[in-house]
Amino acid sequence: MALAPLLHSKLPSLQLLLLISIFIFCSSLYASDDPPLSLDYYASTCPAVFDIIRKEMECEVLSDPRNAALVVRLHFHDCFVQGCDGSVLLDDTITLQGEKKASPNVNSLIGFSIIDKIKNKVESECPGIVSCADILTIAARDAVILVGGPYWDVPVGRKDSKTASYELASANIPTADEGLVSIISKFLYQGLSVKDMVALSGAHTIGMARCANFRARIYGDFETTSERSPISETYLSNLKSTCPAAGGGDDNVSAMDNVTPNLFDNSYFQILLKGEGLLNSDQELYSSMLGVQTKKLVAKYAHDPVGFFKQFSDSMVKLGNITNPDSFTNGEVRKNCRFVNT
Repeated sequence: MALAPLLHSKLPSLQLLLLISIFIFCSSLYASDDPPLSLDYYASTCPAVFDIIRKEMECEVLSDPRNAALVVRLHFHDCFVQGCDGSVLLDDTITLQGEKKASPNVNSLIGFSIIDKIKNKVESECPGIVSCADILTIAARDAVILVGGPYWDVPVGRKDSKTASYELASANIPTADEGLVSIISKFLYQGLSVKDMVALSGAHTIGMARCANFRARIYGDFETTSERSPISETYLSNLKSTCPAAGGGDDNVSAMDNVTPNLFDNSYFQILLKGEGLLNSDQELYSSMLGVQTKKLVAKYAHDPVGFFKQFSDSMVKLGNITNPDSFTNGEVRKNCRFVNT
């Protein structure tokens, strides 16, 4: 689905009013409903849990630095559906339709085996104590640190849901070809601000994207937004070699940050300043006519890595605090992250 040229986007007043209404609604909804999480939740029942998860993530990232991005992406996709409740980890069964086959997830999420390994280690030390939702949230933090990113405290005490939502996964998770207004609305719905959205998008400084998700961009307005320098032309030529206009290649991948793909830094924002964002949804942050605030934030983080790290840490805490109230009353600690307990 092709986007209209970025430089010709217009925001009807009705859309603006809708965004304001969503922001007010979500701000009041989330501000008054603090999740029952704490830093010392496992202090007496599983004091080694943070060390276990860190050591397992060290092994995973050492074996392949790209594993860091896989875990961060899992966490994000989990929290945008029913809150951070481990629902994204559930397999389909006869009685439950999971989220893994929803369109934003089906060819995007491949880090499940990493969480399985960590869960097995944690269960061997503290059986039935630590939820899969907490494991995923802690692992995402450690993944960022292990590739050079910032530290933040992770409050814990989440429960695993007994449900999943294919429908919400299809509707709530931003996709690579969405425009800025749609993406902003999805973040606001989760109680996350525009500043959170831009900072969290900076996680694309690590990780890969499929050709199917950036084909429209590189054969569309990439040349319009980029500097058209020899380096830029070479980069675009390489992308087109990886991702042909026709004839397959959908599963071929390219780094979203082609400068430092395995290092968590602010290079992603510098790439956007040059107009070379790989995904339409990324470049919209800087090039869209609607992005007055997002453009300023992109420029700020491109020149202020410390400021980016600080905001990213704060925004990841907010993301992890999106919880499913039902999971605290009707949830559980799964024995196997892929299935509800029987």
